[in-house]
Amino acid sequence: MIASMTGVITFKSPSSLIVEVQGIGYQVFVPLSTFYHLPEVKEGVALHIYTHVREDALQLYGFSSFLEKELFLLLLGVSGVGPKLALNILSGIELNELIQALRNGSVDRLRAIPGVGPKTAGRLVLELKEKAALLNPAGLQSSIAAQGGETQIGEDALSALMNLGYNRVEAKRVIDQILQEQPAESPGSVEGLIKKALKKLAKVN
Repeated sequence: MIASMTGVITFKSPSSLIVEVQGIGYQVFVPLSTFYHLPEVKEGVALHIYTHVREDALQLYGFSSFLEKELFLLLLGVSGVGPKLALNILSGIELNELIQALRNGSVDRLRAIPGVGPKTAGRLVLELKEKAALLNPAGLQSSIAAQGGETQIGEDALSALMNLGYNRVEAKRVIDQILQEQPAESPGSVEGLIKKALKKLAKVN
């Protein structure tokens, strides 16, 4: 699974771009919130990536901040919301406003997003209200270039914990806590981070 990408933009539009990495051009779909922060064509870019695998296609979705990717993944977890609609939601509302709308149960605000009907808005509030309350926008806004190896190790550890059956939001909270406890140090290995996270999750459960 591709979790991040660093390369040169060879084409960009409000809905997608092509990133060339070692001679290979990858099409990456992006929300407007990411598009507005992209550098110019022929300049370097670093993105968080979500890899969506279907029977007939493999699609890449890119985000300039981990907050965008985290919200995208939460949206995908809602019944009836696919990648296209999730991207549309991120393009139709500011990230912090989306979080507040989910936390406050603002169905009317969510319905104002193009493509979101009353039933979908209701499901978003019902399924994401508590999860949105656990998000920390200030701690998730940083770009992948700033996070570097810490991001990759954190994502790998999160994926491993989810494969072990742990809840994504709870596992993510614990991993973030561990990484924040050692800001001046290297985050170490994926294995080490997983072991620490398992200890904390065992205490919680």
